[in-house]
Amino acid sequence: MNPVYLDYAATTPVDPKVIEAMVGCLGQDGLFGNPASRSHLYGWLAEDAVETARRQVADLIHADPREVVWTSGATEANNLALKGAAQARRAQGRHIISMASEHKAVLDALGALAREGWDITLLAPLSDGRADPAAIQAALREDTVLVSVMHANNETGVINDIAAIGALCRAQGVLFHVDAAQTLGKLPIDLRTLPVDLMSLCAHKLYGPKGVGALYVRRAPGVRIEAQIHGGGHERGLRSGTLATHQLVGFGAACALSGEVMQTEQPRIQALRDQLWAGLQALGNVHLNGHPDARLAGHLNVAFGGVDGELLLTALPGIAVSSGSACTSASLDPSHVLKAMGLDDTLAHASLRFSVGRYTAEADIRKAVDIVGEALQRLRNGAQVS
Repeated sequence: MNPVYLDYAATTPVDPKVIEAMVGCLGQDGLFGNPASRSHLYGWLAEDAVETARRQVADLIHADPREVVWTSGATEANNLALKGAAQARRAQGRHIISMASEHKAVLDALGALAREGWDITLLAPLSDGRADPAAIQAALREDTVLVSVMHANNETGVINDIAAIGALCRAQGVLFHVDAAQTLGKLPIDLRTLPVDLMSLCAHKLYGPKGVGALYVRRAPGVRIEAQIHGGGHERGLRSGTLATHQLVGFGAACALSGEVMQTEQPRIQALRDQLWAGLQALGNVHLNGHPDARLAGHLNVAFGGVDGELLLTALPGIAVSSGSACTSASLDPSHVLKAMGLDDTLAHASLRFSVGRYTAEADIRKAVDIVGEALQRLRNGAQVS
């Protein structure tokens, strides 16, 4: 029997409706043409499908479809945003502000810029995991060209006030980038009103395929980025490469579906998460990491006192959960996110991330609590005996 899947923050299964849309782009009788082939019907039909998908992504974030640039995922979108914006503004300054709790796709891209001469300021989050707008304002300098703060943290689910941070940046003429990989399709995003210049998106966190994402680039005179991938001038010269029609169609379908179900799906998911949290709390010596309310509906990051998180993780074969971001799961170091929030190594090592999603049922929650309870009892009793 498969373990209960509670790792939706790492990735989601592709929705059957999305699969159906994608399959229609693969075979000889489908939309298999190259969207860049402008001389025949196969190319025209593929291009039309790609532009329909672009509009579906844009509609979910209330943007102009011309502001959506296709990428291979949020990692590439982050790299394109950060490196592209920094290079385009190098004459204006070389100072960038971000958070120590960002995803590694942001931190490592900033590290690459630091090696090329940019001055990077990484701010610690508040103890509840949120970015502090006042700290960002205090860190702004005359040579600051870019601020990057994620919409919601991938490990804790804590939601940042990107409207307030964006307003500070807009007032100073500083570009504002937001990694929204975890929030697309889960939180309302209206880029007609949010003061955001660049936003990274991906499909596989909202029941779409892996290997496809997008970067929102606000259409404004002061918002310009330099391409990082060259060859063919696709995507208005910002990202070259033959477009994968089936993946883009899947991304668009996933966005359209998420827009339809968000208002009913997220409260249901939150109710299941709260049920999980109540069950885990009852096990004793269990602590919530991150803000209790300003948090995504499906996220639950928990520290278990009296046990090692890695031992607990291996003692839970019946549940699919993680000890942090899937992108850093091979590391033996404690979570950089939890450390940035001020947790000591012991509690950070004893923390697990549970994430609830579209296909989670109440029976899954009950089973998960039972399995964790049994594992905790074994480990804690063993620790006492030794």
